[in-house]
Amino acid sequence: MDDHSENRQPLEAESDEPVLRSPVRPMRPPETQAPTLPVLDSDDDDTPTNPENPIQALDQLRERMERVAAEYADGKLNRAQFNAIYGKLSEQRAIIEKLRQRDPNNPAWKTVVENVNTRFLREHFQARLLYYLVYQHGKPTPLMMGGTQQPNMERIAQVLQQLWSMKSRPRSGLARKDMGNGQWLVLAVGEFSLTVALYMLEPSVQQMNLVRDLQADFERANSASLHQGTRSLDRFVFPQRALTEQ
Repeated sequence: MDDHSENRQPLEAESDEPVLRSPVRPMRPPETQAPTLPVLDSDDDDTPTNPENPIQALDQLRERMERVAAEYADGKLNRAQFNAIYGKLSEQRAIIEKLRQRDPNNPAWKTVVENVNTRFLREHFQARLLYYLVYQHGKPTPLMMGGTQQPNMERIAQVLQQLWSMKSRPRSGLARKDMGNGQWLVLAVGEFSLTVALYMLEPSVQQMNLVRDLQADFERANSASLHQGTRSLDRFVFPQRALTEQ
């Protein structure tokens, strides 16, 4: 879904339909902190397991590199995460191999192993949600929005105009678009509505699939209201809230 609508005028919001938000839910208990965004990491032994010799250290590094490749294949990592983590492990592996070639008894490899912690890279290069919006098809005013930043409504309107002008729009679908400046837009389309989510950095397949699943649950939970075309917020529930609560 390339952006070919630079010269189009953005859609104007309906004058009788202000931007709406869903009713506020009860506050969390004071002692309960909102959960932080989880690290998409199946590598529970991110910290080295104290190998006894450089050969064991190399074997552990190779196993971890294989796990990182599998995580990317499973959609748990984005490309930036994979490149940073795999590159780090590969670099440390090359250093240990050179030390071993020069002097098999040199204990310097132990220092290298102690510095092979990739959790920071996983967190640093993980895509962060900036905002999301929920629309009914053909309605330029969102039903719901949330996130840490104010949406760029003009840019979103251009994307929606392009989608709604399609002659054979699918009843459901999932797409992503590079918006520039490190921002990526995910668009999950349903029969009656759609969810727009903007991320800083490219989202992983797992993150994209979450947007798709929440959109599908939105249509499933609000089937009657969507069929009726109502705009009353008290008739809707919004699974998309989960995007900001992770």
